[in-house]
Amino acid sequence: MLDLQRLRALHAVSVHGTVGAAAAALGYTSSAVSQQIAKLERETRTVLLEREGRGVRLTDEAHQLVRAARELIAIVERAETELEERRGVPAGRLTVAAFASAARGLMPAVLADLARRHPALDTRLTEIDPHLSVDLVAKGAVDLVVAHDWDIAPLPAPAGVEQTVIGDDLCDLLVPRGHPFAGRAAVRREELGGERWICQPPGRVCHEWLVRTLRAAGHEPEIVHQADENPTLVALVAAGLGIALIPRLGRGPLPAGVVEVPLDPMPVRRLYALWRTGAARRPAIAETVRTLGAHWPAVSAHTPR
Repeated sequence: MLDLQRLRALHAVSVHGTVGAAAAALGYTSSAVSQQIAKLERETRTVLLEREGRGVRLTDEAHQLVRAARELIAIVERAETELEERRGVPAGRLTVAAFASAARGLMPAVLADLARRHPALDTRLTEIDPHLSVDLVAKGAVDLVVAHDWDIAPLPAPAGVEQTVIGDDLCDLLVPRGHPFAGRAAVRREELGGERWICQPPGRVCHEWLVRTLRAAGHEPEIVHQADENPTLVALVAAGLGIALIPRLGRGPLPAGVVEVPLDPMPVRRLYALWRTGAARRPAIAETVRTLGAHWPAVSAHTPR
């Protein structure tokens, strides 16, 4: 008989791409995941993973098992949902994926509130980029996702996934103190040509928003520095190396050398919670979504301006 936990390990490797990433998502060590898959290989008398460069590749037999694992995991999820629904209280493990600034600026208060009010609920947070996390919830790798989109790149919910709006996060133009924009009440997008920009790397929604917006205004952006984390972007602005567009959520207090200036119109990114349709009746999902919405007004009101 095939072991469900070993099938979960193989499914996680399929979803996340590497043994290490699968281990992080499952809360195990890489060695433990490797051992689970090795046991599964012995049980099935089949090679499931093959070395490919520094990573691994799933064999055809492994892909067949992954399809079966996905069906079994969905059956187990439905059973757990029905049991939890009958009890009527949030309980069990709930895996949540959130993008970096939400993990920093929103989730700590939400997780602490859930832990205080629902001790039977074991919520686990993983920080994952929005463009990856939505696919993970659709595949059953996580239970709930906090993601965001911009006006230029709406966030469609995949088939079998539901979503609800948490709130809107405003974005400001950050410039070094002494920059010509520093004393302005607002700056129009048409005035942004000729500036040296600091932003996230290509492939990130913030990067795409900046490039598309400036091009629409007739300017080709000169991006001189790129970094993943907002605190790094702020530090580069403080050093006088360029200007940046950074959302308020999770940004923290600005250093003395940085001034925020509103853009006109002001850019907004919208936060969503997403979960699988089959798990919608689960009290843990419903309560976590409710708690996210309940905390957003306080978080957004106290976000630095």
